[in-house]
Amino acid sequence: MLVPTLVTLGVIVVAVLVLAQVWTEVMWFDQLGFVEVLRTEWATRGLLFVAGFALMAGAVGFSLSFAYRSRPVYAPTTQEQASLDQYREAIEPLRRLVLIVGPVVLGLFAGGAASQQWTTVQLWIHGGQVGEVDPEYGMDLGFFLFTLPGLRFVVSFLMAVTVLSAITAVATHYLYGGVRIGGGSGTPRTTRAARVHLSVLGAAVLVLMAANYWLDRYSILTKQQSGDNRWQGAGFTDINAVVPSRAILAVAALVVAGAFVATAITGNWRLPAIGVGLMVVAAIVVGGVYPAIVQRFQVQPNQQDAESDYIQRNIDATLAAYDLEDVQVEEYDASVTAEPGALREDAETTASIRLLDPTIVSPSFKQLQQIRGFYDFPESLSVDRYEIDGESRDTVIAVRELDLAGLNDAQRNWTNDTTVYTHGFGVVAAYGNTRGARGAPEFWEGGIPSTGEMGDYEPRIYFGQSSPEYSIVGGPEGTDGWEFDYPDDETGTGSVPYRFPTQDVSAGPEIDDPFSKLLYALKFGDEQILFSDRVTPDSQILYDRDPRERVAKIAPYLDLDGRVYPAVVDGRVKWVIDGYTTSDQYPYAALRSLEEATTDSLTETSATVQTLLPKQVNYIRNSVKATVDAYDGSVDLYAWDTQDPVLAAWQEVFPTSLQPMSDISGELMSHLRYPEDLFKVQRNLLNQYHVTDAAQFFSGNDFWANPYDPTVTSTEVPQPPYYLTLQMPGADEARFSLMSTFIPSGANARNVLTGYLAVDAEAGNTPGEVSESYGTLRLLELSRDSTVPGPGQAASNFTADPTVSNELNILARGDSLVRRGNLLTLPVGGGLLYVQPVYVQASSGTTYPLLQRVLVSFGDEIGFAETLDGALDQVFGGDSGAEAGDAGTEGESEAPPTEEPTDGATAEPTAEPTAEPTDEPAPGSGVVTDARTALDEALADAQQAIEEGQAALADGDFAAYGEAQDRLDAAIAEALAAEARLDD
Repeated sequence: MLVPTLVTLGVIVVAVLVLAQVWTEVMWFDQLGFVEVLRTEWATRGLLFVAGFALMAGAVGFSLSFAYRSRPVYAPTTQEQASLDQYREAIEPLRRLVLIVGPVVLGLFAGGAASQQWTTVQLWIHGGQVGEVDPEYGMDLGFFLFTLPGLRFVVSFLMAVTVLSAITAVATHYLYGGVRIGGGSGTPRTTRAARVHLSVLGAAVLVLMAANYWLDRYSILTKQQSGDNRWQGAGFTDINAVVPSRAILAVAALVVAGAFVATAITGNWRLPAIGVGLMVVAAIVVGGVYPAIVQRFQVQPNQQDAESDYIQRNIDATLAAYDLEDVQVEEYDASVTAEPGALREDAETTASIRLLDPTIVSPSFKQLQQIRGFYDFPESLSVDRYEIDGESRDTVIAVRELDLAGLNDAQRNWTNDTTVYTHGFGVVAAYGNTRGARGAPEFWEGGIPSTGEMGDYEPRIYFGQSSPEYSIVGGPEGTDGWEFDYPDDETGTGSVPYRFPTQDVSAGPEIDDPFSKLLYALKFGDEQILFSDRVTPDSQILYDRDPRERVAKIAPYLDLDGRVYPAVVDGRVKWVIDGYTTSDQYPYAALRSLEEATTDSLTETSATVQTLLPKQVNYIRNSVKATVDAYDGSVDLYAWDTQDPVLAAWQEVFPTSLQPMSDISGELMSHLRYPEDLFKVQRNLLNQYHVTDAAQFFSGNDFWANPYDPTVTSTEVPQPPYYLTLQMPGADEARFSLMSTFIPSGANARNVLTGYLAVDAEAGNTPGEVSESYGTLRLLELSRDSTVPGPGQAASNFTADPTVSNELNILARGDSLVRRGNLLTLPVGGGLLYVQPVYVQASSGTTYPLLQRVLVSFGDEIGFAETLDGALDQVFGGDSGAEAGDAGTEGESEAPPTEEPTDGATAEPTAEPTAEPTDEPAPGSGVVTDARTALDEALADAQQAIEEGQAALADGDFAAYGEAQDRLDAAIAEALAAEARLDD
């Protein structure tokens, strides 16, 4: 009785453990309203597993069983068979087990492999016509995108089943005497049963080989050409030699399959043996040697002419597959000379230049808006735009999320971690193009409770990028609850409590019964869930709270953008995620690695911004816009690209998952933007595919590259694209855009600009309707002999400028760290303008960056001042003024800069030393000594001002910090003047 009892208990334990993982998933999907996705995926996987298992196990099991049952009654008395007796005797006790376990094990592997192809099968079943045909066969592209991958899967799977069945059949027949290799004639001999069995299997293998050869004729249209800077798709040799050879080999395979069938009847193995030999020769000669000869003697001597039509196919297909057909290309004769008055036509752009670097100012947000140590902001903040006082303003925005790591050890326990500290609170937003007191961000929304221009919204953040693994919310109805809502010194307890209204809002599965508690206790390995009094009949459990993870689970057919950004929409904080449908089966289109194409300096340094998955694709569309509510975790998927055939297929698979674009509100529409990762992939393609002439493409002499980020010196990674408001040349108005630049490709190429790409990133603000200009890609092509500095050269020019270098060195003395922000490039003034904010922060202790200077360059002209207006004045001769609006203006508490030029015409500080000599000092005079003394004193004063300023910042005393900053400005002016006297 003990053994059956233990077995029963073991089965029960295993079943409960499985339910803890499986049934909780069902509860999670059901609560979100996407159980259809889980049901469809699991059903498809299950059916494929069963089919794969049955085919493999059945075929292999039949081969083994038939071979054994049809063995000779008496094994031949040959020396060969006598030597096999010992193996037969060894296997006999385990024979029944082998005949069962072997096929079952192979079936499990086959079923698992088949279930992984559930997306391929679903697209095959539901994929339709695209309405466009390939350039070689004239077949609808739907065949290549949906049908061909399905057919290849079936043929490959059946080939594996047949080959394994044949191997096991040969081995069994040989072991039991059905196949004899030795003998006087030296010719293998078979019994009639073995001959029929092996002939049928051989014929099946050959038929499947024929099908494979035939399908190769279509798959070759996505072939990667060899060599550097090559193209995708079938070339001259492929079309004129390889494709015909595949057809010949397919026919040959069918003929040899017929020979195997004949052998099953006649018993003559000579014919199929000759056929197989001829096939091998044909595969070498027709499939290998002939194409090589054509390539060597017909193509290579005339390769440009021979491949021209096929290169053009690749260009056309790539532009179509990556949605690059309608790029507006304009020749841009960029000026490198800054003319007075040049900024007047671009006043709207210069007024909107974003000075706040979202990758640098996160510590400033934390220091000034964190409020408590258990709140946190991401390393890289988001750029968005909001309408404030009737004006659209670029905004750097972040969500104040909960970070349990910020609690001290005494506060860390299961009750606090799970039921008390459950959510973050509010968003913080700052103007992108202005700065507050002494270089701090100028916040227009912040604090706890939230105040500012955002209006009323639900501030509680239960779902975010750093939320706890799981929380249990919802205390007894009628109570204040035990969740920590936000700190408040007026309550007497230091905080305001909160009870999540589980009776009215569903944010997670209910755990209102002992069985649910048991399942989740097992799932998370916490027995407290089972025994805690805080898990009540009104409780809900929140988990899988990262917005990207939630969307990935309910939309497994999407690749998700590496950037997840927050937006306050219709009174709620929403996380917005862009979803992509992809394929690697688009005929002739260029193949790209998503991971490589989306890697840049931001993905290398930020934990919250990711690359796309490491997969190869040659087709991509931003087909879905997804939102996740930060309060209740609800997910909405909107069908964004209604012309995408891949999305149309998935809508057939999951008919209730996607909402139409008409359901998008006007406020949400105003925060949807052109996605970064799609833009990265497109700019990567445009490095080559801005060249649309086949002959020029073949030569490759006009290919470009994306410049490395000059702000990152530790590694060479591409500069990321940047969101900002700008007005492209010839455009009617400034638009919120995403931009990037190009330089010549090649290790020894000059770092000069060859192209400038911007896309209109604004979707508009009309409910359910996208702006006509949204997604318009505009490419400015500079002349081939361009002398406009590239980002790397512009950064080097900044560093080499003596005025800039001296002042930065002074700012960096002592306990200070100078950090340069994102280097923005804008088409203004008839040329291209570089703008880079400069931040200063303490290198230890309380450290957060403050915007102290702005670098500007146009051609070889450089401006360096406390404000953007001042830097532009230095470059353009006082042209910023009123035309540039409030670009770079500071908060009201900001005192006027002591060294700011008054006439806008000089490029260096005008502050003078107190004892400037009137005559040229004679060599060896004491004036040089006086200048050195003055320099040392000025540097000492600057160091003292920096230290006092950092101490004031640590205490939160901005008045004292302002006074220290004034002394620092005066000391810098004294030091520059003294150094100038030394140079004289």
